[in-house]
Amino acid sequence: MTSNGSTPPGSAEKPLGEIVNEVTSKAQLLVREEIELAKAEVTQKVSKLAKGAGFFAGAGVLAVFGLIYFFHFLALGIADWFSLKVWVGYAIVTALIFLTGGLLGFLGYRSVKKGAPPVPELAIEEAKKTRAAIEEARR
Repeated sequence: MTSNGSTPPGSAEKPLGEIVNEVTSKAQLLVREEIELAKAEVTQKVSKLAKGAGFFAGAGVLAVFGLIYFFHFLALGIADWFSLKVWVGYAIVTALIFLTGGLLGFLGYRSVKKGAPPVPELAIEEAKKTRAAIEEARR
């Protein structure tokens, strides 16, 4: 510094106010970016949960159709106990619908398990690292 209180030209030092403003703006930028990361992560997990809910809905619809065919199978099976032509067809259709419903239910379970709970784990981890770095820099 010169005798009049200003920094000489070519000096690498910055005034304290400028440094504080720079640190504040960078901290704000960091916080905004971490919030964006958390939003993106939660959006991705909610998407997986919605996909799983869709699989469960498909499984439910097919289960209802399966019940209809099961009741047809049961009624025709009892009525035509010895004639194996009609009710065997109903039995095969019923089995296929329940197998498809079971597969959709399994896929829905897996999808919901991957997405739950919708916590922004990466953003939280980054925030902890940032906090640790800031605390380390203070020392």
